[in-house]
This record gives sequence, structure tokens and C-alpha cells, in this order.
Amino acid sequence: QVQLVESGGGLVQAGGSLRLSCAASGRTFSNYIMGWFRQAPGKEREFVASISQSGDGTYYADSVKGRFTISRDNTKKTVDLQMNSLKPEDTAVYLCARRSRWSNEYDLWGQGTQVTVSS
Repeated sequence: QVQLVESGGGLVQAGGSLRLSCAASGRTFSNYIMGWFRQAPGKEREFVASISQSGDGTYYADSVKGRFTISRDNTKKTVDLQMNSLKPEDTAVYLCARRSRWSNEYDLWGQGTQVTVSS
């Protein structure tokens, strides 16, 4: 069964950095657009970043543009999120997900990893 497993979350001071990683099982990782989302307590889940199947196209929420970088390694079947200049408002559970290029819906989600940014 295909799974997505996130890692790399933790507690960091404002201004610091963290790198999240999402590892996928299964043989078709390179067929999918991959995305990172986050959900803070009491708030709706929000889009953070996505990356195309080959990695040559990336998209970011305005709130993270210039601070976060998404990347992928199709050989290792991983997608990473490098987060710099972290702010307390970045505190959330971060989840990775996959989407077929034929769909607007993300159809597989990881369990998430907690990121806490202290002021």
C-alpha cells in the first residue's frame, strides 16, 4: 500500500530553519505532483507549496514565498521542504500529499509532522 511519511518537524526559535522530508512508498512517485500543506490549531488546512512531477515547476503560497523551498528526488522518492526565517505564525502540523496531473484533488496524505516556532 502506498504511503507518505513526513519527518523533520520540531521546535525552533523564530528566525531559525527546519527541513521537512516526505518519503513515499510505491513505484509511481514520479508520476505525481507533490504538495505540502499545513494546519494550525483552530484553522483550516492551507496550501504551502507544490512541485511538478519532474521538479521543474514549483509554486508557493504568498505567506512563505522567499522563505520556503520545495524540492524532490524521484530516485529516492522524497519531497523536501526547506523552511528558513521561520515565524511563530508558521507553527502548524505540516502534511505532504500527492496529486495526479489529471486531477485537482490531492488523493493521498501523510500523517503530518509538527512544527512549532517560538517567539
